[in-house]
Amino acid sequence: MSESGVSGLRSLRLERPAPGVVLLVLDDPGMRNAMSEEMTASWVRAIDHLAGDPTVRVVVVTGEGSAFCSGGNTSWIASEPDATPARLRERMLPFYRAWLSIRRLEVPTIAAINGPAIGAGLALALACDIRYAARGARMGVPFLKLGMHPGMATTYLLPDVVGPAAARDLLLTGRLVDADEALGLGLVSRVIDPDDFRATVLDTAAGVAGTAPIASRLTKTALQRGHASIDACLDWEALAQPVTLATEDLQEGIRAAQEKRPPEFRGR
Repeated sequence: MSESGVSGLRSLRLERPAPGVVLLVLDDPGMRNAMSEEMTASWVRAIDHLAGDPTVRVVVVTGEGSAFCSGGNTSWIASEPDATPARLRERMLPFYRAWLSIRRLEVPTIAAINGPAIGAGLALALACDIRYAARGARMGVPFLKLGMHPGMATTYLLPDVVGPAAARDLLLTGRLVDADEALGLGLVSRVIDPDDFRATVLDTAAGVAGTAPIASRLTKTALQRGHASIDACLDWEALAQPVTLATEDLQEGIRAAQEKRPPEFRGR
């Protein structure tokens, strides 16, 4: 169902298809869900709302129509041909930070790549914790083919996901890959038939929403921040695991396993 807690969203829909599950739909199919100014403003409002909502346990991002996201609106990007680099930096940095704000959500995030994810559109997917693709979807970062350096943290996010060698290939050639090659590169974790795509992703999201929320958030934090060494990892886990062992959810999880039933976690 549609979300009533955020009003006035344009080119973006916020829905709650299941308890704990939020679906963010980039909703400008006529422009292949390019990141317009109005969509960007709506995105920031939606993320701010979700960050303050303790009932959210997982967020899924997808696109309306045949595309996931075609990236930044090229007419906006090229709208100031006489501007100085300093002026253009003032425009681009807030744009990057607006869309990457999804990384500050403490809950798991899933990019449901239903169609082409290009340039900054792929960077958005890379900013999510998990990526699933519909078979036939194409992905790439053809910034150089447009005469521009990559943006929106692509030169950080892409190597982190696929490794330095594959990132160099994709960034320096600008070539697009299909979902099956993306799976082989580790760019996505799963390829799903288009007819079942959204339902399958939402079913998976419901499973994520059913995990223990405190443990889930702490695990996301560990994975997102990384560890400098195995000793640093053990130091973190020796703090984070006892936090979860002291929760009511841990007792519920053990009882549910013993009773062979699904657990009912409450986040405490």
